[in-house]
Amino acid sequence: MRKHCIAPVAAAVMLAVAGSAQAATKTANLNVSAAVASNCFITTTPLTFADYDGTANVDATGTVSVRCSKGNSYVLSLNGGTTLGGTIAQRLLAGPLGDTLQYNLYTTAARNVIWGDGTTGSTQGATGTGLGNSVPYTVFGRVPFNATNDGAGVGAYSDVVTATVSY
Repeated sequence: MRKHCIAPVAAAVMLAVAGSAQAATKTANLNVSAAVASNCFITTTPLTFADYDGTANVDATGTVSVRCSKGNSYVLSLNGGTTLGGTIAQRLLAGPLGDTLQYNLYTTAARNVIWGDGTTGSTQGATGTGLGNSVPYTVFGRVPFNATNDGAGVGAYSDVVTATVSY
């Protein structure tokens, strides 16, 4: 009879010891880091003048939009264009038979501040508010009513101006 009494007690003790055993654990820290690059993006919409008919100035607007990293200072400039003889002070549209049409680009609706390239004329600038926030800048253009433009031949005229964001 004792045999029966000891066996259940020994089994209970063994179960109690086995149930209290725990798996060992260790921990370590995983350092995580990232950086936001200094970056800007620039897009444009065309500036298309209506027909010049020799009776008045022809005004039009286009847009240059800038997205920059938050806190990133930038300057937006426009060059003199690709037409031979064009400058910041007097941009030119190239037309048929070597003719040109005078025009210019401005930072203000009054068209009294020429938009320049950073060495001449005026530029625009600000501090970026984040890559998801696009800041639009209106480019105010004018083909002036003047004797030079009155001498331009019939046809289509064009120029390519490079917009640059420096940051």
